[in-house]
Amino acid sequence: MTCRQSPDEQLVQSARRGDREAQQELWRAHRRWVAAIILAHRPRTVEVEDLLQDVAVKFVSKIHTLRDDRAFRPWLRQIALNVCRGAARSTKSLLRFAGPYRDDTDKVDPGSISEPVSPDHDAPHQLAQLDAAQRLLEQALSLPMTYREPLLLRCVRALSYQQISEVLDLPITTVETRLARARRMLREEVGEEFPEDSKSKREQDQ
Repeated sequence: MTCRQSPDEQLVQSARRGDREAQQELWRAHRRWVAAIILAHRPRTVEVEDLLQDVAVKFVSKIHTLRDDRAFRPWLRQIALNVCRGAARSTKSLLRFAGPYRDDTDKVDPGSISEPVSPDHDAPHQLAQLDAAQRLLEQALSLPMTYREPLLLRCVRALSYQQISEVLDLPITTVETRLARARRMLREEVGEEFPEDSKSKREQDQ
């Protein structure tokens, strides 16, 4: 008896065969969490969107090399990591000549750009929320990579524990442990600003 393929696996198979529509649909379905991976690993002087475009190009050119359809997420993550490492090497070479640089850390996050704040009585509250969110993001980016990556996937892209487990190729129990530790570390830095995580019933049942 053969196992039924998931829609994702069917798309991967079509994409591997060179189906452009399947490749586009697959990229649209996964680009948001790829952006979170890039956000966790990129050099601070390089825009997330620029690296995201580089990953998209490599995804299309290399998808035919994927051997196991079920390993698509960790395969795509590895491409993102390689792009970030290449950017880091290039950045180091440039900094030898350019000197100090201005850090524009994460002022723009692709896929989550906020609308301009309207000039009404809620504006101060909205600005305060944006400021608090920025501080949390900066603190999250200062965590060790072991905790930073799953935290961004969970909090920035709202991936389920199971999805994070698949992307990072880790047991779900390890994901839970790292997320719990990451949240404790953030609370030690920012106090009660960082909210408790709550799994949906679907996640609890998985």
